[in-house]
Amino acid sequence: MELHNIEILLEKYFSGETSIAEEKQLKDYFSSPDVAPHLEQYRVVFGYFTQAKEEQFTKTIPLQPRKRTYVAWISVAASVAILAGTYFIMNKEQQTPKDLGTFDSPELAFQETQKALQLVSLNVNKGVESIEYIEEYNKTTKTIFK
Repeated sequence: MELHNIEILLEKYFSGETSIAEEKQLKDYFSSPDVAPHLEQYRVVFGYFTQAKEEQFTKTIPLQPRKRTYVAWISVAASVAILAGTYFIMNKEQQTPKDLGTFDSPELAFQETQKALQLVSLNVNKGVESIEYIEEYNKTTKTIFK
């Protein structure tokens, strides 16, 4: 009768339906010396739990985390990059001529301004055309996903 009960408990155990008391019965049965020969293969499974219960963690755990020195080096490198960039920008500003974009005649200045504004207008119109495609896409998605 006990062997039949153990086989039923094993089926319940491997399907995950046993209670803690039933698992204790299985552990007691497989830790005893008289295990049925056809159930001998399960002795290792339940023997592992008693062995693992007695294991102790012996490695020391460091209380202080290791300091990351590369963080300090990154901040130093970023500071140097910012200083170098500022230096080059300041030198470049000193080398540029101060007399840029001045015209003697107002008509020539007006023509150059019109050219510049026409160039800006062309680029803005290209952007507006692409926005029209997006608006059409939004309309179609709204009709599809109502």
